[in-house]
Amino acid sequence: MIPAWKDFLLDQGAVLDGDRVEHFSDIRVELSAVRNQAVLADVSNSALLVASGEDAASFLHGQFTNDVLKLAAGRLQWNGYCSPKGRLLATFLLWKEGDHYLMQLPATVQEPVQKRLGMFVLRAKVKLADASTASIRLGLAGAGAAALIEEVCKVGAPAPRSLAGAEPITVLGLGENRYEIIAAGVEIAQRLWHALASHVVKVGAGRWDWLGIRAGEAQITKPTQEQFVPQMVNLDWLGGVNFRKGCYPGQEIVARTQYLGRLKRRMYLVNIDTEGAAAGDELFSPDLEGQACGMLVDAAPSPDGGIDALAVMQIESALNQPVHFQSPTGPLARLLPLPYALP
Repeated sequence: MIPAWKDFLLDQGAVLDGDRVEHFSDIRVELSAVRNQAVLADVSNSALLVASGEDAASFLHGQFTNDVLKLAAGRLQWNGYCSPKGRLLATFLLWKEGDHYLMQLPATVQEPVQKRLGMFVLRAKVKLADASTASIRLGLAGAGAAALIEEVCKVGAPAPRSLAGAEPITVLGLGENRYEIIAAGVEIAQRLWHALASHVVKVGAGRWDWLGIRAGEAQITKPTQEQFVPQMVNLDWLGGVNFRKGCYPGQEIVARTQYLGRLKRRMYLVNIDTEGAAAGDELFSPDLEGQACGMLVDAAPSPDGGIDALAVMQIESALNQPVHFQSPTGPLARLLPLPYALP
């Protein structure tokens, strides 16, 4: 995080853990607000990778699960990056600005993903760079968020999976009433923050994470790298896999899983009556007799109490229930509806 921005957040009452804002006020107040009011969060703890050069599009197209060549300016695209065994190393949003492409992904996987991509550049005219500190990113969501985007950012609120504006202010439409504002510089970000803060509740990163969890959008982090093929985390249902494109690492396995109907695990939304849960924690069900039936992908405190989480688990276990957290007799993992229908 840029030191001047970190100092600004501290002046605004932020409690930080490294570069991550834990909270601004009582977490219970923030949890209530994230469901019922407009909220503002700092999301600059995510990472941004930039790919530039005349071969950038074709290079990325040959590495990722989606059709990068068909990514139009002004659109956002979910994507995955797999190992040769078809297991996800990262999930991320990709978009195009001018002649370069930007990938937004969790900071914990940025360095290994950038390094691995760099191994395959070879003679391609592509340059990969970490642009995480080149901008400040703000999250704005909730009732009235679209009107605030238009009033403060001076651009029309973009529809889901699209973007509006241009440097120094770009707005990403992440979902219904959920936006990310990218500001080119601390002074611009401070101005936007002050203009927005009087209309919203300031919240920590966990509340912003909860919105992504409730949207069914999996973020692959270090504990879950190489654990899942894209379909297991519903990346196909988010439009993040193109099954008609050419080869990319792991493509044969991803395609075989799709067309031979061998998928035995899917990602579900669950609530767990516990205060501590994290990516990589396991789930258990009676039908597997002590063997783990699933794994948490993301988790965040819920306004309803306990933890809401995205969990990849055996489809049979999810259908037959019950499923328990961390042990066969642990807290119950109660299924909640996702915002999209699974097959």
